[in-house]
Amino acid sequence: MLKQRIITALILAPLALIAILFLPLQGFEMAIALVVALGAWEWANLTGLTTSVSKFIYAAITFGGCLVLGYVVPIEHIWSQGLLNPLFNLILQIAACWWLVSLGMIIAYPKCSAFWRNSVILRGLFGILTLIPTWVAIVTLRTSLYDVEPLYGASLIFYVLGIVWAADIGAFFVGVKFGRHKLRPNVSPGKTLEGLFGGIMASSAIIGFAALHYQVDTSRIWAHLLVGGLTVAVSALGDLNESMFKRCAGCKDSGTLLPGHGGLLDRIDSLTAAFPIFALCYVSWMA
Repeated sequence: MLKQRIITALILAPLALIAILFLPLQGFEMAIALVVALGAWEWANLTGLTTSVSKFIYAAITFGGCLVLGYVVPIEHIWSQGLLNPLFNLILQIAACWWLVSLGMIIAYPKCSAFWRNSVILRGLFGILTLIPTWVAIVTLRTSLYDVEPLYGASLIFYVLGIVWAADIGAFFVGVKFGRHKLRPNVSPGKTLEGLFGGIMASSAIIGFAALHYQVDTSRIWAHLLVGGLTVAVSALGDLNESMFKRCAGCKDSGTLLPGHGGLLDRIDSLTAAFPIFALCYVSWMA
């Protein structure tokens, strides 16, 4: 198992770096759309879709949604005079509303889950609300200030990845050592409040380094700390969200696409919440 995890990571990490740093924007849009489509294939398992045909249709709908958005909002129109395209902005706002709804679902689980747990349509809709805004958010960040500095958007993506991964590592070690109070035992028994706090503290180092690197004005540091902390907190929500749907579907992993790692969604679940919320905060307060 460990050997498979290492081999998979050694293959995927360079591919991710190449995609973020070197793909042209159109190619980057397509690459992220393909990742989202693979995530949709796995989400189909969580909705109750079991046949290959039904899962393919669901993945195709999600992939097609990304392509339609890419056609309706060409790359050169995503940003205009420092403002995000209204449609992309609206999708990020819808994503924020969805994650608030998801928080309520997680808090109420399993008592108030009857209205959605037996509905393939609703669970499928929840997947669309999770995955397509992730594509919008990543493309939004990658294209930010592209004409001024082509790699600026890439640095924003790495920033989100850095604080979320730092939070995951911090949460794991602090949770194992000091975890006593369960965060939401009915959804994910292994998550603890101590682990969440440890993750936020670990990510603070990345946030502080980024503030120094970008020479953030001292009067605006509070905004960076707030946005960074909110992003990390919401990333935990993304993890719990997928755990809740997996529990309803009765499966341990979302799929088997990544040997040794389980499913793709198991690796990006926290990012599906972190990217849209960070992008919305960036557009609203930091751009």
